[in-house]
Amino acid sequence: MKQAKRALNRFTAMRNRENPTKWESYKQVITAVSAYWIFSIGLVFLNKYLLSSVKLDAPLFITWYQCLVTVFLCLLLSKISKNYGIFKFPSMPIDAKISREVLPLSVVFVAMISFNNLCLKYVGVSFYYVGRSLTTVFNVVCTYLILGQKTSGQAIACCGLIIFGFFLGVDQEGATGSLSYTGVIFGVLASLSVALNAIYTRKVLSSVGDCLWRLTMYNNLNALVLFLPLMLFNGEFGAVFYFDNLFDTTFWILMTLGGVFGFMMGYVTGWQIQATSPLTHNISGTAKAAAQTVMAVMWYSELKTLLWWTSNFVVLFGSAAYTYVQKRVMDKKNSGASPASQAKSDEIKLLGRDGDAAEEAV
Repeated sequence: MKQAKRALNRFTAMRNRENPTKWESYKQVITAVSAYWIFSIGLVFLNKYLLSSVKLDAPLFITWYQCLVTVFLCLLLSKISKNYGIFKFPSMPIDAKISREVLPLSVVFVAMISFNNLCLKYVGVSFYYVGRSLTTVFNVVCTYLILGQKTSGQAIACCGLIIFGFFLGVDQEGATGSLSYTGVIFGVLASLSVALNAIYTRKVLSSVGDCLWRLTMYNNLNALVLFLPLMLFNGEFGAVFYFDNLFDTTFWILMTLGGVFGFMMGYVTGWQIQATSPLTHNISGTAKAAAQTVMAVMWYSELKTLLWWTSNFVVLFGSAAYTYVQKRVMDKKNSGASPASQAKSDEIKLLGRDGDAAEEAV
């Protein structure tokens, strides 16, 4: 009798795991979205502090160190997964052939994270989203020029809204006296790099067995080498050597925390997509950008004009509308595909236009 009862309890537990209740589903969605917001917003503010408030003029070194932390965590978690089986994490073999195949993407990846951090160094967190808002526009342009894929008229209209919002934002940021043209240029270059990164990611993904985590490891591993001549050219080795707080524990804790947050962005982004959908993930990213802007204005006690806020709304609305339009196009294209392949395709394509995930999941 006791054995039958235990068997019934095991069966009930298995059924509950396979068919979670509505409350459990809601709880998973809320937890995933909250984790994405916390790590994403936290990473932006932390990087802003490291790039602007710490008296170390070495933005490429800060980025290089975060790449080092990411490589270390990928290899560590792969080893733990293989030896102890506590959780599942892809194997991370170090293969020179794969590294060479990923190298062209890694060059774009290095440009992307460098320009993103340089943009954040020169502009405020409140303007950061608008400053990099042309990612969607460049994604449309590069997809046409490189892949020969055309975009619908509705999507182009959304891009027109984003461009209008971008120039309005630049104008209003200048009106407040806090505009950095250097930061705007880096933001435009960052947007172009994010778009190119998304396109080349689709081309290279098969080289790592369609594993985004393995691609993350190889990208960051290659970046560790590619950053060295850039840091030398930028004179950052001397800046680091003579940095007053080089042996300060708090400095290295914040540097390591930035690397951990960047690594975690890769996990929470995938978790949010899994718990919701690629479309909801991008809508959540847009809403997060709005919340991040409001938080930055409040945190730094900034005064902004009505037109400045309007520019942010136009960019946010245009980005959300573009995501919705593209999702409808994908649904039509994937109507005959299996649910698994459709979900994978949606994840890669929609994730490609998510500038925050691309640059934050270093």
